[in-house]
Amino acid sequence: MISLKSIYKTLFIGILAVAAVSCSDPWADRENNGDDNLDVNLTEAITANPEVSKFGELLTKTGYDKILAASKTYTVFVPTNEALAQLDPAISSNPEALSNFVANHIVLTSYSSVRNEAVVKLKMLSDKYLDFKGTNIISDATIVSPDHYAKNGIFHIINKNLTPKKNIWQYINAQKDASAMSKYLVSLNEVNIYPSDIIAKANALPGQYADSLSNTFLKNAYNVNNEKQSYTMFLIEDEGYNAEVEKLKPYLNKSTVDSTTTYSSYFTVRDMVFPKAYMPNELPATLTTRFGVEVPIDKTQIVGEPIVLSNGILYRMKKVDVPLTKRLVTTKIEGENNTSFFPTTLRSKLLYRDNHDPSDPLGVNFKDLIMRKPAVSAFWINYSAKDLYSTKYKVYWRAINDFQAITFQQRLIIGNVIRGTTYYPAEAIKAFDYTTVPLNSYTEVYLGEFSITKAGNIDLISLISAATTADDVNSLALDYLKFVPVVK
Repeated sequence: MISLKSIYKTLFIGILAVAAVSCSDPWADRENNGDDNLDVNLTEAITANPEVSKFGELLTKTGYDKILAASKTYTVFVPTNEALAQLDPAISSNPEALSNFVANHIVLTSYSSVRNEAVVKLKMLSDKYLDFKGTNIISDATIVSPDHYAKNGIFHIINKNLTPKKNIWQYINAQKDASAMSKYLVSLNEVNIYPSDIIAKANALPGQYADSLSNTFLKNAYNVNNEKQSYTMFLIEDEGYNAEVEKLKPYLNKSTVDSTTTYSSYFTVRDMVFPKAYMPNELPATLTTRFGVEVPIDKTQIVGEPIVLSNGILYRMKKVDVPLTKRLVTTKIEGENNTSFFPTTLRSKLLYRDNHDPSDPLGVNFKDLIMRKPAVSAFWINYSAKDLYSTKYKVYWRAINDFQAITFQQRLIIGNVIRGTTYYPAEAIKAFDYTTVPLNSYTEVYLGEFSITKAGNIDLISLISAATTADDVNSLALDYLKFVPVVK
């Protein structure tokens, strides 16, 4: 007698067998499809196909026939003879360009058209990356005849040449004599905005991607010389670009006219690039930079068609008018991100907390810093601020006193001065008075204002406890400091 358990077991094994067949990889099953091309390598299979034989000739001419005869597995996106007839003579007559052209159609390993991924970024032998979209789109070409197998790979017949495109940085370099913004971007190969740029330039080795390591813009904003990622960049025509630079000069005042122009130019261009390639129908009304600047995108200012490049899209713009209220971003310093403290022997008194505002309807946690019972008078916790503008700032803090039963006072000093181990608050940019930190208040507190005449960093911002050794009276607390720039 056959048990019900045995019947279920037999059915289960049958279902697994059907699933295994239905989910099999076409490349893995190529031995069973009766294709004569499985006896020849990719070059031989492509050359023998009358629809794409001209590309087979190019494989031989450039030496890629030997590569495609090797034991490795490849995928080749092969343009039709008709498409290849449109090849730019400047490429076909230049051996190096022709070799790079052929390489841009070949990728290591096999990629069948039978696939589930919406987009796969393929690294071609040219070192360019192309998007394989859905089942039949590679870059901007369409696969018209997919899945031709050979013994060491697969080829797809496409309707367009995959001519290697410049990346955004290569395009910028090509425009440096015709565009003020491009000229400035390239000049940052030599100009240093930050001290770390000097070190990067000193250590950079010559080569195709050397700029990625040493150019101030590529290093500190976005590396648009990177083929692996996709970007959108706005290249502003000279009149609009110069207007944006001039608008920033009062807020990026430096020691000389030239340095003021250099910094104003940098803070203009750093906000003109964004991760992800946005096609015209995808461009939102506003894009936010990695520096927190909200940039309005006025499509009426786009000049001509978008320029599709190997790692993104570039738009030529008449102007990109960023309001100063958006350009001058607030500086926020988190309490737990202190740079030092004094006396340095009291590290154990500092508590870095995960905290929660009980009145917050979203229930979001935050981190803060507190110090209780330091047993010293006037304990100092120090911070720094980067890239401040030459303008007036409104100063706020949030300090949470939820860890003891009495209030305490603390003060903030902007641009403190220290020589040896002695502080000189009288020489600071601004020394605020002591302010009481109330019990269990999660409200942001306005402290006052300070101004700076030269843009740059403030390396020493000090939060100071009360000048007493009494327990709980000399505590400290800080969730964050906020410096809000004022438009002149």
